Amino acid sequence: MRLSMLPAFEDNYIWVLRDSRRALLVDPGDAAPVLAAAREGLEPAAILLTHHHPDHCGGVPALLERWPGLQVFAPDDERIAVECERVGEGSRLRILDSDVQVMAVPGHTRSHVAYVTDGHLFCGDTLFSLGCGRMFEGTPTQMHDSLRRLASLPGDLQVCCGHEYTQANAAFACEVEPGNPDLAARRAQVLRRRAAGLATLPTTLESERACNPFLRCDVPAVRETVARRLGHAPATPVETFAALRSWKDGFRA
Repeated sequence: MRLSMLPAFEDNYIWVLRDSRRALLVDPGDAAPVLAAAREGLEPAAILLTHHHPDHCGGVPALLERWPGLQVFAPDDERIAVECERVGEGSRLRILDSDVQVMAVPGHTRSHVAYVTDGHLFCGDTLFSLGCGRMFEGTPTQMHDSLRRLASLPGDLQVCCGHEYTQANAAFACEVEPGNPDLAARRAQVLRRRAAGLATLPTTLESERACNPFLRCDVPAVRETVARRLGHAPATPVETFAALRSWKDGFRA
């Protein structure tokens, strides 16, 4: 299977996983890039949706008009108002001769899911490279638990996030853990790639575990930074996470 991405809007990615002929699409918020790729030979076989936000699912009606009967898989959420098969925690799919595992990862939204298939993690807006999504509907406990579950997956998984946020996330991460050499190397790589007009994704889960502060809430250096901001030591990793997310919400590089 071959992975590629279609840029959409200002900073979204529509992920494309192809076999020799057909393609699995993840979060086509805009139909136009997919339709343009189809003119170059792209043949969609199925669509995976991670959550209901329009920049992740808004292109589906136009794609169904172009390809009637195209399989769509989506979380059980009435706000995704398209013909689809509803999936959730523990669902197992078979697409393009590959097994697809579905994980419930609430936090960014209440019904957010992630998909694991063929060495790739399609995590929408739950996990970003060097960051995580805002909690529009979930609680810190939910989001922290979702991130921990993703972090427990095999380290060689390719992390395929919904947005190109890595450069801004790197600036925040370095404020949290300035002495992390893995993070310093990752930030330098990110800056080089963005200066060259290149994507910073996919990354690996192993890299994220080494660099992403939201996956490192039990690391002493991260806890110490949070303690200085709070004026007291956080009692739990969830309190550390909540403080980091609140700080990030107002952070400007």
